[in-house]
Amino acid sequence: MLDYPSKILIAFGETFTDNGEEFYNWLLENGYPELAALSSGIRGSHEAINWLLKNKYPQYAALDGAIDNKEKAYQWLRKYEFDFLVVFADAVNVKPYAIKWLRENNLEFFFIIAKKISDFRNKQTFDYHKLHW
Repeated sequence: MLDYPSKILIAFGETFTDNGEEFYNWLLENGYPELAALSSGIRGSHEAINWLLKNKYPQYAALDGAIDNKEKAYQWLRKYEFDFLVVFADAVNVKPYAIKWLRENNLEFFFIIAKKISDFRNKQTFDYHKLHW
């Protein structure tokens, strides 16, 4: 995630705002379907998570799980050394160490994206589709 140009990350972050659909479509039309799928996955789309897995983006499927506080997702990210995605998931979940780490490492931009995701999630009603029985 650190390798994307800032313009692309801005578009990804904006998918969680009121004008999100416009930015979502822009990502799809401009060669970033993995970020569009990640956005959809965070919103609760199982199809998007399956797409990420089938198209060799398992780290983003695991990021979605980590954002949902699923321990297996955290373990997978750590095992395959996606340490930044662990920190990012924790920043979305407003864990102080993660926010501090992003700021201290001049990655404030990712804190802003994490906050947009967190704010979006806080506005949502409980999604029973994400329950695993």
